[in-house]
Amino acid sequence: MQLTLWTYEGPPHVGAMRVATAMTDVHYVLHAPQGDTYADLLFTMIERLPRRPPVTYTTFQARDLGGDTAELFKDAARQAMARFNPAAMLVGSSCTAELIQDDPGGLAQALQLTIPVVALELPSYQRKENWGASETFYQLCRHLVHKPEDVEKLTKARPTCNILGPSALGFRHRDDVKEITQLLNQLGVDVAVVAPLSASVADVQKLAEADFNVVLYPEIGLAAAQWLQRQFDQPYTKTVPLGSHATRDFIAEVCTLTGLPQPAQDPANAHAHWYAKSVDSTYLTGKRVYIFGDATHVVAAARIASQEMGFEVVGLGSYSREFAREVRDCAKRYGVEALITDDYLEVETQINALQPELILGTQMERHIAKRQGIPCAVISAPVHVQDFPARYAPQMGFEGANVLFDTWVHPLMMGLEEHLIGMFREDFEFHAGAAPSHLGSTRPAAELTPAPVSATASAATPPPIASPTMAASHQASWSVEAEKELGKIPFFVRGKARRNTERFALDQGVATITVETLYDAKAHFSR
Repeated sequence: MQLTLWTYEGPPHVGAMRVATAMTDVHYVLHAPQGDTYADLLFTMIERLPRRPPVTYTTFQARDLGGDTAELFKDAARQAMARFNPAAMLVGSSCTAELIQDDPGGLAQALQLTIPVVALELPSYQRKENWGASETFYQLCRHLVHKPEDVEKLTKARPTCNILGPSALGFRHRDDVKEITQLLNQLGVDVAVVAPLSASVADVQKLAEADFNVVLYPEIGLAAAQWLQRQFDQPYTKTVPLGSHATRDFIAEVCTLTGLPQPAQDPANAHAHWYAKSVDSTYLTGKRVYIFGDATHVVAAARIASQEMGFEVVGLGSYSREFAREVRDCAKRYGVEALITDDYLEVETQINALQPELILGTQMERHIAKRQGIPCAVISAPVHVQDFPARYAPQMGFEGANVLFDTWVHPLMMGLEEHLIGMFREDFEFHAGAAPSHLGSTRPAAELTPAPVSATASAATPPPIASPTMAASHQASWSVEAEKELGKIPFFVRGKARRNTERFALDQGVATITVETLYDAKAHFSR
């Protein structure tokens, strides 16, 4: 086990909480010690849900380990049944309680409750949160789904489908469901059930009655969709409608499954395709982009960046080990090697080496980008409270493509604007201490006070920044004139220019970097 400051995924019981919290009448009884109840904060503070998650903890303490912790669990299950009256109950252990091996499933079965009880075996030391959500939803389907009546299928006026995968604490899941539901209705398909988000036990029981399933988030919904196909011959969609091109492919796939006619043209709100060809956007063609996140969003983002935005994908990776093969196959299409890791420090090391001009990632990559002074847009969980907006902001469908275009282009355009501001830093309105506005200030307000212009350096000269290369070598220093010239380079490529120059000076044995050295290095690395 690795102790870390940040983590891309929590333990699998957090994934089970995401499914239980998403549903309307399921309760989760979690055998957990005092201190493992932090997950409430994820839903009430980050997702800003108006209610606490439907989870009852046993919250045993150290002194309870000498007694009967199994009886504590049974008491908690009885009390949860009496207080909340759920239609189904999930039972399981947290990562710490797993070590005492109390068997919540067997204990709950001994209680002979009058509702379905689904025992979850979630290996906390081998698996992570998304797998836990997937396994929980899969087990709920196995225990609850009823065999459909053939007569009911004959009476349907329009094809029906289920939307599988959206859950609590999901990145824009609420808005994606709304967007894709509207899209399916326009095609002539009715959505029977959305699960697990906002689904009841009765809804899950009738999943097999639909004609097919739409898998929006394979990390959570794919296992259940594959089981439904094996058990009830119910097909499911393979395309995730992220981006304009993928949305068209999704429409074609749905029409193939249902026999419905395919629309001749895109809807009037499909602006992203035209915007990407506009004059402002063509300035951004060829921008070097690095992508990291869950597998579904990374694979989709790479296609959007390359085919729809005209960017160059210089690196990508994912923390989704269960989908590593799909991510590696995607990376091969862009001539890069995929990074499969859950260590954000490895991601930061690769970003430092590649020096992209835009990062598309999670909230961890947002922190990395801020430290490196690189524009960034968030495309995947894990995310923070600002990525659960009050406004309608889907990622999927044609409206989602519009949102993606705005989200990705905005930091790059702000980068150009900041460069123009930097060119006029000697004006009284600006000063060298001001951090780029779209990256956020990383210095105290006192440090942002304009420095007086001296005879040796103007206010436009950025403060020297020690780099890892120079810190290790101590063989070259920057002259005042060279630092001043370096400050004229756009900030989003300035770090790379500094490192290249220092490497060139080290190779050439130059003790002091001058303006001439800076331009010699530029010529050397431009070959």
